[in-house]
Amino acid sequence: MDPLTELFSLKGRVGLVTGASSGLGVECARALAIAGANVAVAARRGERLEKFAAELAETYSVRTVGVATDITLDSDLDRLMDTIQTELGDVDILVNNAGISPTGRAEALPRATWDAALATNLTAPMMLSQRVARRLIERKKPGRIINMVSIYALVASSIYRLSAYTATKAALANLTRQLAVEWAQYGILVNAIAPGWIPTEATEGGIAKPQNRERMERATPMGRLGRAEELQGTVIYLASAASSYVTGTILSVDGGYAAW
Repeated sequence: MDPLTELFSLKGRVGLVTGASSGLGVECARALAIAGANVAVAARRGERLEKFAAELAETYSVRTVGVATDITLDSDLDRLMDTIQTELGDVDILVNNAGISPTGRAEALPRATWDAALATNLTAPMMLSQRVARRLIERKKPGRIINMVSIYALVASSIYRLSAYTATKAALANLTRQLAVEWAQYGILVNAIAPGWIPTEATEGGIAKPQNRERMERATPMGRLGRAEELQGTVIYLASAASSYVTGTILSVDGGYAAW
């Protein structure tokens, strides 16, 4: 193996990506497969997962499994971990990507909406990180956890009313730092990616409005929106030996949005 490949290769590793039936989750899973990892993909839409897992296996010659999962249910998380263990082995790369972004005026936001955002965006990543870390610690194996936060973990939104989303993503960013501190001694490195405005199935409705897109582009120093595949290099970096002395970091992939 040449030095460059050795630095970024994920061969022999097992990755798990949540929210991997569309959007950024698809690109995160694809990145792991490109680098040679065997990949488990999880989301609620099982049929999409099966097709995507088969595509990854055929295209990149890796082993894959798709598991329909509601990440807010402990029973589903336990089943997910057991299935991956049986099919692929120990998860040593976790990408907590699944999330929801409800909108609404803060003074009128229903309690149920707030609770759903907490359950999906904050509690589920914690519960899944626990499950992965416990197995790694028991087996004395190193690992990587990558949390998908947002530029709105760092700044507020002036385009949409996103109180639940911004609060949970900011909390996930600081949870990233705390887990990094606690688990560094076990060789488990915990970092986060903060994407800027990237059109996906979940965001295309709002971005399609000309006035919104214009504001997003004007607020981004590079003057354009991102492309989902532009996350791939960051995912590979944080999952590979190239980032062996990096933990507790929030890495923005946002065209400079949060820099001013």
